[in-house]
Amino acid sequence: MVSPRGPPRARPTDMTTPGPLLPPYGVVVGVLLHLVVYLVAVLYSYAEQLFLKKDDNKIKKQDMPAVCDLHCCKDVPVRNGLIRQKPPSINPERLKDFGEEDYLNGDVKTWEMKIVSRNEELLRDALSCIPQPSSRTSLTSCNKLIRFEDISAAAFKIQCGVQKTPCMYSRLSKQYGMDIYLKKEFLQYTGSVKERGVLYLLMSLPQEQQRKGVIVASDSNFSMAVAYHASELHIPVFVIVSTSTAPARVKMCREYGAMVISYGTTAKDSQVHARRLAQENGYLYLEEEDSAVYLSGLGTVGLEMYEQVPNLDAVIFPAGGHCGLLAGSAAALKHLNPHISVIGVESESFPVLQQSLKAGHPTDDQACNNHHFYGDVSGVCFGSNSLQLTGKLVDKVVAVREEDILISMLRLLEYERATVDAEGAIGLAALVAGKLPELKGKRVAVVICSGNLELHLLQQCIARALTLDNRVCRFSLVISDCPGDVSKLLEILAREEARVLDIKQERTFVTSELFTVKVICTVETRDKIHTAQLRNALLERYPTTAWTER
Repeated sequence: MVSPRGPPRARPTDMTTPGPLLPPYGVVVGVLLHLVVYLVAVLYSYAEQLFLKKDDNKIKKQDMPAVCDLHCCKDVPVRNGLIRQKPPSINPERLKDFGEEDYLNGDVKTWEMKIVSRNEELLRDALSCIPQPSSRTSLTSCNKLIRFEDISAAAFKIQCGVQKTPCMYSRLSKQYGMDIYLKKEFLQYTGSVKERGVLYLLMSLPQEQQRKGVIVASDSNFSMAVAYHASELHIPVFVIVSTSTAPARVKMCREYGAMVISYGTTAKDSQVHARRLAQENGYLYLEEEDSAVYLSGLGTVGLEMYEQVPNLDAVIFPAGGHCGLLAGSAAALKHLNPHISVIGVESESFPVLQQSLKAGHPTDDQACNNHHFYGDVSGVCFGSNSLQLTGKLVDKVVAVREEDILISMLRLLEYERATVDAEGAIGLAALVAGKLPELKGKRVAVVICSGNLELHLLQQCIARALTLDNRVCRFSLVISDCPGDVSKLLEILAREEARVLDIKQERTFVTSELFTVKVICTVETRDKIHTAQLRNALLERYPTTAWTER
């Protein structure tokens, strides 16, 4: 009998039961295992790289300490564009018997630090090492090579510690027939370009040496830069000077934060004493040399000028014995544009660089040391590295007279309101003297590198420069000792627009007629043409007028 319910229905499928679309259990486990192994490998590689990076940083900190964050910190007062902190106090007790004179005549061994640079090409050419003739404290090994990358690194590292000085178009351009741009490095805090090399040098010292301190033995721009920047970096700094040092220099170094000690009557005495103190106390005795670090810092001037003045045709630098600025900047400029002419200028009285280039090695002419007016320009040639760079990269070295330097100082004071010393004015002196006629109509940059001129020298230099420029003249004449004759002379001077600076009458030692008086007059004129007009007018009225030749 057939069931009335009809055929049996199909049993509904259970939706929770895994279907054939899901992967088997073994496959899932295998994928998870591969994923775990991969994550472990990635974590191990990352940990290994992190470990190696810590080791590299540790090595770098031992060889080259990190840049002191003194100049880039916050919440401190700002002075002259730099962030200023109070320099640390220096304990005089750390010095041992610095007043004794027993060691002056003995041989003193100097503690030295050597930073060995890598054997790489100098820009495009490899340099051979020339032995140093004089025994001096060295900061680097003989094989010191400077690369463009070194200069770029120095520029990045010192950018918070030195001024980026302007390179401005000068009103002297029309007078000399060319576009003149003045790189005003005398605007640095200590008034000298030496700050660039000194700051990079101090930043490159090991932290242990920074803790112990540095010592210098001179009153030069280099020493003042060391005094200031070492104090800013919290490095104990000692400056040893002779008793003949100008009091203004001693005061300035003390204000920068250095401990200044007057010792000995000559510069050599103070240097020997400083070396002994360095040996006994663990200080680093610093002497301006041509180490790769120092030259790289000075070479940043060339980088800035290339950025500030487009399409430069020539750049003029001060030269002389201390030609580190010339050599370092030439390395930067020639790498950026080999067609830029790099010219060095030195004094005819001390042609140290030209003699060294001719001899093929640094000369050691003691006759040119300690010339107060010329400063570092008259120093001995201090290194073979800068000499080699100069010989390879500098296009021309010219010499100028002392008269040209004085007139250059006068031009800068009048047209640029810049009070500079001989080292700062010697570059422009080459244009004043007409030593570079090939630069007519071209774009020329001149480095004004130093402005540390003492006040008593400033007065003498300006007075002498006015005389050399035919702006101040003196004459004498004999007139009758009658009322009104002197007034007539003054009327002539007023008509010729001459300014009377001094006038005096001499009656006692006059050998001419009786009742006559000799009048000696000093006047100021506009220029050489104005002086000639005044002279003709006086000779027409007083034929016996005698002019004092300069």
